[in-house]
This record gives sequence, structure tokens and C-alpha cells, in this order.
Amino acid sequence: MCGFTGLIRTHPISNDDVAEIINSMTASLNHRGPDDSGIWHNQECSVALGHKRLSIIELSKAGYQPMHSSNNRYVIAFNGEIYNHLAIRQSLEKEFGSLLWNGQSDTETLLAAFEKLGINQTLQKCVGMFAFALWDKEQKILMLGRDRMGEKPLYYGWVNNDFLFGSELKAIKKYPHFNNCISSSALADFLQFSYVPGPQSIYEGIFKVPPGHYIIIEQDKLKNQEVESICYWSLEKVIDRGQKNPINNMQDAILSMETALQDSVGLQMLADVPVGTFLSGGVDSSIISSLMQEQSTLPIKTFTVGFDEHGFNEAPYAQKIANYLKTDHTEIYVNETQARDVIPLLPEIYDEPFADSSQIPTYLISKIAKSKVSVALSGDGADEIFGGYNRYFWAPSIWNKLKVLPLFARQALAKILTIYSQGTIDKFLGQNFIVRPGEKLYKLANSIQHISSIQDLYLNLVRNYSNNNFLLDHHTKNLTSNLSPLLGEALQLNSLSEAHQMMFCDSVSYLPDDILCKVDRASMANSLETRAPFLDHRIVELAWRIPVQMNVKGNQGKLLLKEILYKRIPKELLERPKSGFGIPLGEWLRLPLRDWAEELLSRDRLILEGNFCPEYTHKIWSEHLSGEFDWSARLWNILMFQAWLENQ
Repeated sequence: MCGFTGLIRTHPISNDDVAEIINSMTASLNHRGPDDSGIWHNQECSVALGHKRLSIIELSKAGYQPMHSSNNRYVIAFNGEIYNHLAIRQSLEKEFGSLLWNGQSDTETLLAAFEKLGINQTLQKCVGMFAFALWDKEQKILMLGRDRMGEKPLYYGWVNNDFLFGSELKAIKKYPHFNNCISSSALADFLQFSYVPGPQSIYEGIFKVPPGHYIIIEQDKLKNQEVESICYWSLEKVIDRGQKNPINNMQDAILSMETALQDSVGLQMLADVPVGTFLSGGVDSSIISSLMQEQSTLPIKTFTVGFDEHGFNEAPYAQKIANYLKTDHTEIYVNETQARDVIPLLPEIYDEPFADSSQIPTYLISKIAKSKVSVALSGDGADEIFGGYNRYFWAPSIWNKLKVLPLFARQALAKILTIYSQGTIDKFLGQNFIVRPGEKLYKLANSIQHISSIQDLYLNLVRNYSNNNFLLDHHTKNLTSNLSPLLGEALQLNSLSEAHQMMFCDSVSYLPDDILCKVDRASMANSLETRAPFLDHRIVELAWRIPVQMNVKGNQGKLLLKEILYKRIPKELLERPKSGFGIPLGEWLRLPLRDWAEELLSRDRLILEGNFCPEYTHKIWSEHLSGEFDWSARLWNILMFQAWLENQ
């Protein structure tokens, strides 16, 4: 795992000046690659690349970057892992004869494949997570590419007519005279979804390379800001093929997926450094841990972070699984003070506003894991691909009952559901069946008054609120839509079942821009590489051949995965409500974080900065402090933006 950055200037610059600039940009990514550093620049073309290396495979200087191809036509900066790169080497030698290799680096394999096969054919062969910048010296073309599911980040855009790119925004912001404005549409989306949906970024003129794409920048078209975007892998096409070629027999589906997961986990365990895995005791992490242990002669290293607060502690469940699998388990309990100490670090770690509060425990477990390993496997992606979220089965059930009711009846039902405050509902129902029931019931009540389709219901469930009351007029007057283009396209796939539509929506927006962003930044802040076996594109393609009823039925999801897991771990060890990976944010904001929050939300400060409406912000803050409402999700979005803005 690494980080890289680079630039193309629209006018010449001296070698000394470009070296100083690219060194500064590269140094900002030291946390992504503390083991080595390198830069390359060409004065004639005013192009430069910088790279920070975290050594995982090929620890010697043979893995040094930026790396040049054997014919000296290409130079590359690469971040990620190509898990099947040795197989690609063998296929290249079979087709083109013996090749001279300097080492065992997957970057060298990638360069050789680009040289022999071209970019598109090479990417089709790759199994992995990656982002890269490839400069073609002959044609004077830059190519920026990203893996299929969006595991690795890559930003690009223009600053004063110069083209910049990097693994994180902080590298681009190190460019002299960076002054790009905050994007109003990105801010509006962030407040609703807790993340900035791609391809936009929080800044005007700066974008994210979409998953499954590479972009081409020709130097002679740079001044016109022309970029060609090429899709080399499309989830829409994967779904279409899968629906036309389904696996209709459950036992066949189980056997096929079990074999594919064993292969994926085995490939991702390969490294020249110690490897472990996160273990929460849920289905996703337990199946990864069990498959790893099957393929290891020694106890695998598993890691869990525990909290004392009831309803937020997964450690006891993880301990049971670790004991059963006989792993080398590390469990560390974190107290409230230690968890809160992470908050001041968040604006620097997530150098774009980000407000998924599970960022805090994710950072902590990454820090724990890094003390013993350099690579950790995770269960990320299983919920989106195998139907794990509650909304996949609750939303269709709710909609089928609501759609026959006229609007006045829905409004009456919403009033009945919200007779009692959120706090009272939480006390009455408890946390045993569902976590934070009051918050979820209020969200449902708000949703049923404003929906006309299952798509509307989905959007109301995944966003914190459906209007821009928080934003001042200058941010909202030019907005045409508060939805990312990808999310809007996802909702048009009416030929799919309702659950499959939602799974697709999550896979193209929530997964790359929230879940994978969260894990990448939290782990990289600790110089830890994370890998997600469920996101092997062959797993994804196979999963979309499985009919939805084999994964989602009644009030359960991930049925197929559970069948695979129950072969390895007794069912009774896994029975518990789905809680997510969270913190008691609502209570923290009322008590230990209150002074910090009130400083960021002060009326004078909001007026001076001119982003948020002081009246509406303070209204929900007062309601939250009363304990009768839990507006922690909405407030956390504003607080994370305010903390990010202060950090800038």
C-alpha cells in the first residue's frame, strides 16, 4: 500500500522549482508509505510524479517507485496490490517469451503488461485493488486508473490551469496557490449522506476517478481541461450478465461461492510481511477469519477493539469466535477518553469532510492491528453484495403495505409513530432487538409522508434528512440536484428486484465513498494495509448470478454466506442483532463533547463563516441536549465539516 501524487504544468518550470513542489506534495502522504520515497520529473513536458512506499511485496529496492518500464516508454506511480501478478507474469512469458525481471514487485508486472498488452487488456487481467498514474513519454499522455470497486482513492483536477492528482486531497492542496472554492453541491450532499459522493469532491474543479475507470489527459489539450474517461469494468453490465445467467440451485451456488472465497482469501493472504484480520464476531469478519485459519498452519492473528458502553461492544462476540477458531487473538478495550482523543485527528485523516462516526473505532482497531501486522483483511463489501443491510428486507415490506394508503392516512400513521419522543421509545423498547429504535422509528415516520416509490423510501432511509434547512441561501440557489449522478442512475434499474436495486445503489456510492474511504484513511493513517476479499471482482460477478431470494428472505439477509459459515462455526455463536461498528455518539455530544461542539456551533462563528443557518442548527442542538431527540447523525455532519474547515 502506498500513496502518490503528481502534476502537469501548462507552462515550463525549472527543475529546482518542480522538485521542491513535488517533494512537498509527496511528503504530505508519508503516512501512506513511510518505508521509501521517490520522485521523477521531466522539465521538457513539465510533468512530475511523487511516490511514498509502504513495503508489502518485494521489500528490496527492486520495488522502488516511480518505476520505469523496460523499454523506458512508461513511468508509473502505483498504490495497491495486484494479487494475481505472478499469474500475469506467467501468461506474459507464455505469449511473448522469457522476460527479464528485476524483482518480484507487482508494479513491475503491471508495467510489463502495459508495455505488451496496452492499458485496457491489462486491467481486464488484474485481480486486485489499485490506483495508478502512468505517463507515456512517447505520446505525452497521462493515464489515471482506479480499481473496479473503488478500494483505493484517486483525486484529480485543476489549480490555476495546472493539472494535479493524488491519493489524497492533502497532496493536491500542497500545490502553491491552491485556492479552489468549496463546492455547494458537494456540501449539500455531504450533509445528507455523511460523505461526499463521487465523482465530485468538496472542492470545485477537483474530482474522484470513478471506480472501474481510467482517464486520459493529453498534454496538448490540457489548457482546455479536456479529460477522456474510459470505463473498463461496469457493475451495470455485470448485473445484466448475471441476471441472464443465474445459478438457480442453492447447493450449486454455495459450492461455487465457497470455492471462490477460498481462492480470494488465499490470494490476499500473500505478503512478505505479517498478515492478520479484523474480527467483530459477525458473519462477514467470521467467515474471513475461518477461511484464513483453514489455509494457515499457524494461528492467524485476529484483532478486536472493545467498548464498555452497552450496545456498542462487539468484543465478547469476537472472543467466542476467536476461541472456537483458536486464533492468536488481540482484544483491547478502549475507554471513553481514548476514543474521544481520536476526534481532533479526524480532519487531518479525512482531508475531505467525512462524518461516518464509525471512523473512530476503525482508526482504533487499525492502530491496534499495526502493532503486530502490516496487512489486515476485512469483511467489507459483504453487506452490499450479499444483502446484509436491514433496509434490503424491511424497505420492500414497508413499501408494499404503505403504497395502498392515501397520503392523509400516511400522515396520520406518522403522527402515531411519533407520539412519544425518541428517548422514550429507546427506554421502552431497549436495544436488544434493534439499536437506537427511537431514531429509526422517527426516520421511518418522516419517510412515509414524502415517498411515492420504493426508490424514494430507500433515499429517505440512507440520508440523514431530505432538505437543506441547514444551508444558507447562497449554497442552495444554484443546486440542481442533491444526489450524485451515480446514485441517480442506480435508481433507474427498475428491472431488478427492490432489494437488488438498493444493493446496486449502495455498491456504487455508499460502499466506495463511505465504507471504503473510511477504512482506507483510518488504516493508512496508521500505515496499515487493509484488504477486502469480498471485493475480488470475481466474487462480485458470481454474487450477481445468485437470485435475490437466496440471499434475502423474510427478515434475514446474507443467507448464502451464512450457509457457508455454518459449516465452520456453530450457528449459536453467531446469533445476535446487527449493530454496526459504532460509538455512543448521542450521549457523548450531550456530556463530554458538549463544550467542543458548542464552540464549533457558536452562533457568531456560524454567522461569520456563512455556511449554516444558525437558527435551525441551534434548534436541533437544543432538542438533542434535552435528551428527547437523538439528532447526533445530523449534528455530527455539521461538526465534522466545522472541524474540517477549522483544520484548513
